[in-house]
Formats: sequence, structure tokens, C-alpha cells
Amino acid sequence: MTETAEATRARRKTMTGTVVKDKMNKTRSVDVVRRTKHPFYEKTITKRSRFYFHDENNESKAGDTVEIMETRPLSRLKRWRLVRVVSKAA
Repeated sequence: MTETAEATRARRKTMTGTVVKDKMNKTRSVDVVRRTKHPFYEKTITKRSRFYFHDENNESKAGDTVEIMETRPLSRLKRWRLVRVVSKAA
């Protein structure tokens, strides 16, 4: 890869979350939790987003903490791919 291709790949978004569904083949569902402050009331709000990601070797299981990276659309819902499994479920 050239230097420009590596630089654009480094700018892709990455997120860390917990796998909630692992029933599909090569596809997992992850919950990403963000904590933000309300602009007016300044109370801490917990927001959850669910993403589908591609797991080529089916290495993540439900309950695992994983890091995912943005990628080209792979299907109607999948726009993320697995980077690494941060920690396994107990």
C-alpha cells in the first residue's frame, strides 16, 4: 500500500463495544455505549448505538468486548469490520 492509502485508512472511525448477538455466520451485532452531557441540563446521558460488523473467522462471541473499524458497505446493514477482540467474555 502507498503512504496515502495508509493515511486514509488510519482516519477511519473505530469504536469499542460489547457483542450482543453472535447467531449469524460471519456477522455480529455490537452495542456501543457513549456518555455525553446534556447541553442545557448538564446531566450525564447514556446513549447506545447498535452496529453490525463483519467477523471473517467467527472469533468473537456474545459478551466479548471488541474494537470495530468503519469500512465500505458489505451488505444492507454491515458497514463495520472487526479489528480485534479486546477481552473475552467471562
